[in-house]
Amino acid sequence: MKYPKIPLAQTVIQLCKAKNIKHIVISPGSRNAPLTIGFSNDPFFKCYSIVDERCAAFFALGIAQQIEAPVAVVCTSGSALLNYYPAVAEAFYSEIPLIVLSADRPKHLQNIGDGQTINQKNVFENHILHSANLKLDVKDELNIPVTEDIPILKNIEDKLERLLGLQKDIQKFNEQELNDAINKSIFKKGPVHINVPFDEPLYEMVDSLTVAPKNIPIELEEPKMDSYIMDQCLNDWRKAKRKMVLVGEYAPDKIDQKWLNLLAKDDSVIVLTETTSNLDHGTFITSIDKLIAPLQKEGFIKLQPEILITFGGMVVSKKIKAFLREYQPKEHWHISETRAYDTYFCLTQHIKETPNYFFSEFLPKAEQVKSSYRNYWTGIKMERNKKHNSFLEKISFSDFKVFDTLFKTLPNDTILQIGNSSAIRYAQLFDIHKSIEVFCNRGTSGIDGSTSTAIGCALAHKRQTTFITGDLSFFYDSNALWNNYIPDSFRIIVINNGGGGIFRILPGHKNTKNFDTFFETKHKLTAQHLAEMYNFKYKKVSSQNDLSIALNTFYKESKSPKILEIYTADQANDEILLEYFKYIK
Repeated sequence: MKYPKIPLAQTVIQLCKAKNIKHIVISPGSRNAPLTIGFSNDPFFKCYSIVDERCAAFFALGIAQQIEAPVAVVCTSGSALLNYYPAVAEAFYSEIPLIVLSADRPKHLQNIGDGQTINQKNVFENHILHSANLKLDVKDELNIPVTEDIPILKNIEDKLERLLGLQKDIQKFNEQELNDAINKSIFKKGPVHINVPFDEPLYEMVDSLTVAPKNIPIELEEPKMDSYIMDQCLNDWRKAKRKMVLVGEYAPDKIDQKWLNLLAKDDSVIVLTETTSNLDHGTFITSIDKLIAPLQKEGFIKLQPEILITFGGMVVSKKIKAFLREYQPKEHWHISETRAYDTYFCLTQHIKETPNYFFSEFLPKAEQVKSSYRNYWTGIKMERNKKHNSFLEKISFSDFKVFDTLFKTLPNDTILQIGNSSAIRYAQLFDIHKSIEVFCNRGTSGIDGSTSTAIGCALAHKRQTTFITGDLSFFYDSNALWNNYIPDSFRIIVINNGGGGIFRILPGHKNTKNFDTFFETKHKLTAQHLAEMYNFKYKKVSSQNDLSIALNTFYKESKSPKILEIYTADQANDEILLEYFKYIK
């Protein structure tokens, strides 16, 4: 097997291997050649070549999201690294492990006017768990050209001894930094940046390794609930007759069903879940905005919890945030091993455990309290659902009608990736079959990498992945399709209403030239030419009947991935959605 000659490259690659980082997403370049040579020549690694660094990073994020383990991205020096930033920020806020390996020039070639050179040190410092700035060799660290001697060393023996000593110190430093960075990504669940300087020659190879870096394992502590906090929580729980559990974005199969069943049995508890919560129970309220959008002051007072328990990632619903900030609970407990945001300005307890562990310790000891809280809001939920179904029967073909049709026809036991902006907000209003796992980039809520993430997810998962997105999000990330690893089973559904439809729902003066140009950004683009260029099967529809016919065969096995583009009328969509919230009161 061939290895890069440079010891630093060997060190990086061996420690990635020791820590079981198998997936390596490489963007082409010269400065990163030592890493590319090492990763691509070792059969342990699964390497992918993605030209666009922004797409590459989101593609890696999609893989990491599904395997729940770090994925590495590798790029050359210069602005290539900056293109990773959107995905780094998403990984940071979504707590997805991502290893950024950036090649760099050595110190003596920085800040002298060389091309493809920027200040790469700590470039992600505000959105990163760890920045490791590795050292090259003795001459580079002393900023001495290769042809020069070190002046303080007078004889050959002293020089060799000193050089070997310094090199050992540098090797030890690099190994420690690499171990710290990768361990943090694994344990704390987030992105880390490892900046790796290389000097030329970059392409030399050897047949055997010259370094054997030490793998420092992660030291994990057994979970143990603080007895004082437990007693305090149990006491508060026993006194409260209105408790709300609110779940944000959450990976599937992380909580034992028996704990969900216990929560569901308590008359004093209501559980509110989002589309991305991936939790299922018949008594849970799955469409938060549908429940609370029609409420007035009297309803808000009845809904106001005494205790709020939250877990999971970012919450989509702006309505639930506004409600809980105004009608605050007495106690807000957030359960997370890592961080707790004071989203509702009333956080009283950060329980640093996994939700499953907390509930396993807490619920068997918690007293169930007699209350009308759950039954009352279950009744409201049923009323809303009746009106929801009635509304669907009376409306014309529109975004609202399309989303209803799509969610009713998605194949069971598949993966659903949803784009940001309007798509994820519409999804909040509909029920999705419990066998379908749902994901969305809600860490930063940007439209910039949703397609790339969905493709990474599709590659990592054996089950079919469907990506539902709006038009702007799709075209924004169109380079995502420049990818040789897209499974034939992958499906994209683009809802094309000719612009950023979400802005028609928000406050502002609509139907003006200024609004059309700078907010809604109207366009006449189509996905058809992209489908042809990237070998996707393509179908477009613009009516309910055509949509139903197209969906009959859309998910069936094929020899290439597919795109279904659905055209809807822009101005009708916002009118129908606003009318919906009035209708369900």
